[in-house]
Parts: sequence; C-alpha cells; structure tokens
Amino acid sequence: MNTAWMAGAGLLAVAAMAAAQTPAAGGGRKFTLSSPDIAPGKTIAAAQVFNGFGCSGGNVSPALSWSNAPAGTKSFALLMHDPDAPTGSGWWHWVVYNIPASTTSLPAGAGDPKRGQLPAGAVQGRTDFGTAGYGGPCPPPGKPHRYYLRIYALKVEKLEVPADATAALIGFNVNAASLGHAELMGLYGR
Repeated sequence: MNTAWMAGAGLLAVAAMAAAQTPAAGGGRKFTLSSPDIAPGKTIAAAQVFNGFGCSGGNVSPALSWSNAPAGTKSFALLMHDPDAPTGSGWWHWVVYNIPASTTSLPAGAGDPKRGQLPAGAVQGRTDFGTAGYGGPCPPPGKPHRYYLRIYALKVEKLEVPADATAALIGFNVNAASLGHAELMGLYGR
C-alpha cells in the first residue's frame, strides 16, 4: 500500500473536516461566537458559575452573540460542554435548539427558563444536572476544566427530538444537521 498516498489522503480529510467546522460566510468572513462575559481561554467569572455542588456562583448564563453564519442556515443550536468532567463522557451544561435563523444573540440570563428570554420557538434541553436550562461550571477541586460554548448553524428549521431527549441525543441531531459551528472556550477551576 502506498503510504505517501495514504498520508496525503489523511491530510485532505483533516483539512476538509476543519473547513466544515467553521465555514466562511459570503465574502470569506468566518462564523464567530463572542461574549462580553467570557473571554476566550480565560477564567469564567463567578456570575456564570453554578450555585450548588460546593460552588456558590450566580449561575447566570452568559450574554452571547454570533455573526457570519453559513449560507443556508435555517436555525441555530447552542451547546455548552465540559469535556474534562470525570464522567467518561464530559458534562453538558446548556442545551438550546430551534433558535430561529434571524437570531444573532442571547442576553445574559437567557438560560433561566423562568425568565422567558429565549426567542420564540427556542427549546432548552435537559442538561447533565437533570433539568432544562443553564447550569454553570462547578468542577471538582483540582485542575481547571475547559468549558466549550458552541453555536451550530443548522440546515433545518426545527430539530425533531423527544421532549425528554438527553443532551447526547440532541447533540447527535445537531451534528447531523450542522452546516458549521463557531466556538468560545472559557476555563474554571477550584
């Protein structure tokens, strides 16, 4: 077997996957996600930290905005995940889907189901805390964990998932319908 050909094919596959994850919008602009509450790669503030499990934060979801979604976007999904949680599969902190394509931001606190700040039609899925809505960082003591917020541009107007779907099932459907995503990663440890 030709190892040079295999290496070249592998590099092409990696390049294709990277391009599919963060496609450029018309004019070559990159799909981006930002927050005034979470600086990329920096420590997440106490306002966003969970209030429970030994943590005493404000548990307020961060304000988020995104721009330059890929052409053909019909809706968005937002997933917040900690891949460093000692569970074998990470920890899902926030799951929102069926966000209308016309939406480009969420205000701080939108993750609280009692506030009603999500756009009409948007649905909050069940997190690993066992409930719908935002649950902030609260890792066990030790090294800081990484918290990825990802906004996915979807090629469907609505995800058809059961009302009690797990975050993993929602994530599977999000990835199947994804045109690309933008991400923001913050850190938190105690």
